[in-house]
Amino acid sequence: MKLNDPLETEFEFEGRLYSLNLAFNRVLDVFDCLRDDVLSDVEKAMVCVEIITGERAVEFPLVVDLWIHIKQNFIDLADDEPEQLDLHGNPMPKTKKAEDMARLVDFEKDAEYIYASFLQAYGMNLIQEQDNLSWVEFGALLNALPDNTIMQRIVEIRSWKPRKGESDEYRQEMRRLKAKYSLEDFREEEDYGG
Repeated sequence: MKLNDPLETEFEFEGRLYSLNLAFNRVLDVFDCLRDDVLSDVEKAMVCVEIITGERAVEFPLVVDLWIHIKQNFIDLADDEPEQLDLHGNPMPKTKKAEDMARLVDFEKDAEYIYASFLQAYGMNLIQEQDNLSWVEFGALLNALPDNTIMQRIVEIRSWKPRKGESDEYRQEMRRLKAKYSLEDFREEEDYGG
C-alpha cells in the first residue's frame, strides 16, 4: 500500500481492460467461493473473476490465468510489501504482527470479533462500509488494530506459548482460552462439512 497511489479500479490483462472492485466484502465473498467444495477449480475461477470484475463471459483457460493474476496482484496482501533490506543488503524480518494476523485470523470464524474491533478502534461499522472500504484499506486497518481490541487479544491467545516464570493458574487459563478460540476445530469442521 502506498499512500500516494490511488486505489486501482481497473487493470489490463492480455490486452484487455477489466474493471476491478476490491471492496473488502467482495474479497471475503471470493474466500467463501474458494472454500466451496461443490464447485470445480475452473468454476471457482469463473465465479471469483465475476465477483471482482463483473465479467461473466470469460472463457477457459483465460479465466484461470485471469483469476491467478487477480489473486496474486490484488488480493494476496502478504506479498504486497517489498522485501525490506538492512544497511548491508540483508533481508529484514517481517513484522510479527502482520504475520500473526495472516496466520491466526479466520475471516469467517472471527467475523464478529473483527467487526467489534473495528467498531471499538475506529468507530467503523463494517456492515455500513460494504462496497466502500477496499481490501487494501481493510487489511491495513486489521493489521493495525490496537492491542486492547478483542481481535488482537484473540491473536495473542492463539499465539501464546508457555514461558518460564508464568504461574500454573495463568498457564491453565491461557490453555483454556487457547482451546476456546482455536481455529483447528473450526477448520476441521469445514473440512468434514460440519
